[in-house]
Amino acid sequence: MGTTEPEYIIIGQVLAPWGNKGRVKVKATTDFPQRFAPSSQVYINRQPVTIDSAEWHKGRVIIKISTVDSIEETQKLRGQTIEIHRSQLKPLPEGHYYLFQIIGLMVSTTQGEPLGKITEVFTTKGNDTYVVNGDRGEILIPAIEDVVKSIDLEQGRMVIDPIEGLLSLNQKTAD
Repeated sequence: MGTTEPEYIIIGQVLAPWGNKGRVKVKATTDFPQRFAPSSQVYINRQPVTIDSAEWHKGRVIIKISTVDSIEETQKLRGQTIEIHRSQLKPLPEGHYYLFQIIGLMVSTTQGEPLGKITEVFTTKGNDTYVVNGDRGEILIPAIEDVVKSIDLEQGRMVIDPIEGLLSLNQKTAD
């Protein structure tokens, strides 16, 4: 039951038009802000488009798409996702993963106890935290070497060695 990489990966979402010259404000959802660099190819509605210009403003990126020149055209883009094709993914160092590769993995302990499936990843300054949902409810697992012992993308599995108190401390009951 290996995980399959999606053909397109979301890197942002169009929030609103920005001015009346065909620019849009985008919420970036990628760890690689250079994906929005001028001349970059991205996809909207699975159609390739080229970014003419990009500037960052208050945590958002303002982009101009080459084929969009009016506020009427930008209004049509509101709420649309901006994607890249999987062939545009950059290789990561060994032991590092894209979030879409982690979400959906089945998690068990080194003793073989199944805990559930990763449904979300919180990114914090210290470390990522995996949200695991299963029979025990929601469990928060820190993405640190002392806890995460192995990740097997082919098998769709993660094995953890919970430090003392981790499972009871970070457990929310599924009401």
